Amino acid sequence: MKLNRSIFRGLIAVVIFFILLWVAQQSLNKYVVFIIDLIGVYILMVLSLNLTNGYTGLFNLGHAGFMAVGAYTSVLLTFPAAARKFAALPYLPSWLGGPNYQWPFLPALLMGGILAAILAIPVGIPALRLRGHYFAVMTLGFMVIVETIAINARGLTRGALGINAIPTYTNLFWTYGWVIIFLYINIMLMRSSYGRAMLAIREDEIAAQAMGVNLTKYKMIPFVLSAFFQGIAGGLFAHLTTNISPYDFSFDLTFTTVIMLIVGGSGTMTGAILGTSILTALSFALKPIEEGLRLYGLIELIYSALLILVMIKWPLGMSGGNEWTFDYIARKLRLKKEDRIEAVSLET
Repeated sequence: MKLNRSIFRGLIAVVIFFILLWVAQQSLNKYVVFIIDLIGVYILMVLSLNLTNGYTGLFNLGHAGFMAVGAYTSVLLTFPAAARKFAALPYLPSWLGGPNYQWPFLPALLMGGILAAILAIPVGIPALRLRGHYFAVMTLGFMVIVETIAINARGLTRGALGINAIPTYTNLFWTYGWVIIFLYINIMLMRSSYGRAMLAIREDEIAAQAMGVNLTKYKMIPFVLSAFFQGIAGGLFAHLTTNISPYDFSFDLTFTTVIMLIVGGSGTMTGAILGTSILTALSFALKPIEEGLRLYGLIELIYSALLILVMIKWPLGMSGGNEWTFDYIARKLRLKKEDRIEAVSLET
């Protein structure tokens, strides 16, 4: 009965949310809609990162590499055939659509996610045998390798120049539709035995292994699933910004998304959403100030200061390590009301 009530609440919330998205699409100016859309892309990215870093305890720093794989795959498959010659992409192989054919957006987006997930398997087999900072350094090395290949594979990526005039397919409904899909899969996963095994590995690998948990298997599942959605996020990002280069998927993106997760609260979905939304909106709000005062690097400085503040004041992030569900919010409000009543009774 409680589960049915939760599902009903969730469906009502999704319907209301998409109505609000439609209102925003129709009433807000294009720049604000772009920011909201970009926040959604980053939310998908940080949520997928939370699957490994938050729930499994793997400090993954290779997510920007998987995002790059999804972005370039989606762009190359959907790039207009008639424009390839002018975009210096006339020699793409036939499996990327041939000279007279381009893929629809959804299959291209899925292919980007699938290729990222497939690539995660050979990367994960050796990397997941490592622990702590060794795993982090190896996944960071993977990101550097992907960036280097993108810079040097000029026939496919145009190298450091990047690819421009990418078709604009991403909108609020595409982006937040994928966010909802991920949230549903994440909730179902964490309620299953796989999710409990992931949490056990996060808390204590040795104890989990002693209880019969196959470490490689239960690390590989979130690692591959996370890579798939990072590839999807990369495709959405490319078709939103309409131009990409290898430097879009480098150290800046890697550490910015990690900061978003830590500030919001690692290990919680609502924390990841909160941290991503606040920091992305803050960066756009501070951009005019940074450019007006010519204090380049101001945003990164504020990000660092905010990270230090959160680590001191709220070690579990802004979410406090709790999922802000309907029941949690109602319980907090009820406790506050009871505290006020108790305070009044003591005064009288």
